[in-house]
Amino acid sequence: MSVYFIYTLSMFNSVTIAAAQIVFSLYALKLGASTLAVGMVAATFSILPMLLAVAAGRLVDRFGARWPMMFGAVGGGLGTLLPYFVPGLTALYIAGTMCGLAMIFFNLATQNLVGLISTPKNRTRNFSNYTLTMSASSLLGPVIGGFAIDHSDYPTTCLMLAMLPLVPLIMLAVKGGALPGGTRHAAKSGGGMRELLVDPVVRRLLITGSLFNAGINLYQVYLPVYAHSIGFSASAIGIVLAMNSAAAFISRFWLPRLIDRLGEARLLACAFFVGAVNLALIPFFHDVLILGLISFIFGLGMGCGQPVVIMLMFSNSQDGRSGEALGLKFAVNQLTKLVSPVIFGAIATAFGLLPMFWINAAIMVGGGVLSQPKTPRR
Repeated sequence: MSVYFIYTLSMFNSVTIAAAQIVFSLYALKLGASTLAVGMVAATFSILPMLLAVAAGRLVDRFGARWPMMFGAVGGGLGTLLPYFVPGLTALYIAGTMCGLAMIFFNLATQNLVGLISTPKNRTRNFSNYTLTMSASSLLGPVIGGFAIDHSDYPTTCLMLAMLPLVPLIMLAVKGGALPGGTRHAAKSGGGMRELLVDPVVRRLLITGSLFNAGINLYQVYLPVYAHSIGFSASAIGIVLAMNSAAAFISRFWLPRLIDRLGEARLLACAFFVGAVNLALIPFFHDVLILGLISFIFGLGMGCGQPVVIMLMFSNSQDGRSGEALGLKFAVNQLTKLVSPVIFGAIATAFGLLPMFWINAAIMVGGGVLSQPKTPRR
């Protein structure tokens, strides 16, 4: 089975979810929803992935990738189709929850599949290309969703988005039988998730992955707030954020060479330190060009780090439990995504935005120290 088959499947599914996230939020605003309600619509994409990621990973290990991916494609299609038939805020809550559930099954299956069909020689390149696909989806999804809204209406846009998952569904129905199967038996009940957490390497990866994810999420949430507070227009804020996304995309072209030169652990530590420096610099500047440059360099570091965490988690998982390990990582990341904005929002409310960036930078430094490879004692 060609890895490009998996990239194609992932592209269509990820574009659907990325477009749905922006379309549902804008649709909620169109319906007159409050800021809190719009935030709740966005949160529905993360709640079930946080709660069910480990269970989804076990199912991927047991049954292979085909059926979880088909379930994800069907769920994503039905989730985006619901607001077409049932307009209203309640339908958006349900649709977001369905899309979140579909996303976790599809993403875990594809991540695990990339690792399974790769060899130690090409695994780095394959994971790098996979994350390039995800980056492209993150850029294309909002563009497609916004263009569709401008040229039709919200229900029709939801109908069009529901057509996209038909492509991976048909591909899986026709050629999915060639994908690697699962273990076909339930995981041993003796250890469960606790057995994974006993491994000190897995624990370190969960901690460093959550810290890395927190740094990215807090940047995405609070940089626009900071930029707005110093008088940036909406278009200027969009340009600064786009610089970050563009840099993350570019950095993944160089990822295999960087890993060959530095190794996964050292590269992850460097990504943390690059992120920390740039977060600490943000409050000192009020110029859009300088903040755009800072955002670009921050994106270079973050773009390298995310694929490395996936690779390390797959490589250090137990035989037959790689899907469960990736699910555990995904669950911790989703928990971080929900909790970190609340904690740092309280800090920003009490002390202002500037200390929040510096505290986040200090946390990233801690992640860099924790990520550095252990040198054997002489």
